Amino acid sequence: MNSAENYMTELDAYMTTLGRQARAASRAINRATSGQKNQALLAIASALDSSRDSLMAANARDLDAGREKGLEPALMDRLELTPARIDTMIEGLQQVAALDDPVGAITDLKYRPSGIQVGKMRVPLGVIGIIYESRPNVTCEAASLCLKSGNSVILRGGSEALHSNKAVAACIRAGLAVAELDPHIIQVVDRTDREVVGRLITMPEYVDVIVPRGGKGLIERISRDARVPVIKHLDGNCHVYVDDKADIEKAVTVAVNAKTQRYGTCCTMESMLVARAVAADLLPLIDAEYGKHQVEIRGCKQTLAILPHATEATEEDWETEYLAPIVSIKVVEGVDEAIAHINEYSSQHTDSIITEDLNHAQRFLREVDSSSVMVNASTRFADGFEYGLGAEIGISTDKLHARGPVGLEGLTSQKFIVLGDGHIRQ
Repeated sequence: MNSAENYMTELDAYMTTLGRQARAASRAINRATSGQKNQALLAIASALDSSRDSLMAANARDLDAGREKGLEPALMDRLELTPARIDTMIEGLQQVAALDDPVGAITDLKYRPSGIQVGKMRVPLGVIGIIYESRPNVTCEAASLCLKSGNSVILRGGSEALHSNKAVAACIRAGLAVAELDPHIIQVVDRTDREVVGRLITMPEYVDVIVPRGGKGLIERISRDARVPVIKHLDGNCHVYVDDKADIEKAVTVAVNAKTQRYGTCCTMESMLVARAVAADLLPLIDAEYGKHQVEIRGCKQTLAILPHATEATEEDWETEYLAPIVSIKVVEGVDEAIAHINEYSSQHTDSIITEDLNHAQRFLREVDSSSVMVNASTRFADGFEYGLGAEIGISTDKLHARGPVGLEGLTSQKFIVLGDGHIRQ
């Protein structure tokens, strides 16, 4: 056997071990009480709080390596663990612990003419494989949601966050130990081999669902090659439409926040649509604010007539997720053209309308085909934490099972239950 064959044999053995452990752990966590799960979550939060120095030191190693590799600014932003982001991780764990446990909840229980009762029970999905890049906070968020929803999870983070993920994983193991839960409920892959991903997404005997979080190329590859169901979104080409009935001051505030609050997230606004009736008043104000943040404007011909220093937008701009201080702006006739443009170019992630017209708002909510649709609010709110889910395992733009930020309920399914008392079918 040559070295390549030895390597693949060893890798297959490693992944098979992870899979078997995860499958066994998924049955163990299904027996755990809500109290045990909450105890573990709060113990993980405590471990993170007491391990701040080691977390920051591990993250510093990853950041140094990222600079040497020349990682893009958006990736570096996602990679960084700041004290505030550690605070958010801790708060997320506490929020998830405070949420109702969905597992075992029975709904729609009704008597049938035969005398039996038929209803539905919410149950875990089983074993979840999560593949993600850069963001070490995902390790904590994903672990907390899978744990509370009664699933076991195999976490495969990016090589650029290896040290950070190991440090977070140590806190997770400590929390599971406090609650006397199986340590294999949450497993963090400690190998950076690209082949790990290929094996993880083709293990239906051990893995029930794959959740990819990363760049479009990664998600396209997983969607194409996976033999396991995938919950995903490809990219976040999000829009803000400023209606002809908009409050201009409100529109400027929202549009600036949606674009500049963070550049490297999937819910950052990438395209802005402006009703013709307000374009002359709004665009100079927007231009001044974006100038303060050094945001490059790429506009249609009507935008350039008002902002002649802007770059002319191409067809590609309307469908691009920049993840950078760049925004495309298009002047449209009104709400009809705005909705049509969004439904053609949007990635069905998050889109917002700024308007004081109730009818326009209702039309936008009803007709825009995206997983989150907003009125007079920044697209940056499209986040599990902000939605009160405690955290999110990702955003789904699929239309089956889960859509939008995927929290506890999105990590469960339902099965029919039947209650009888010796009933037989006639």
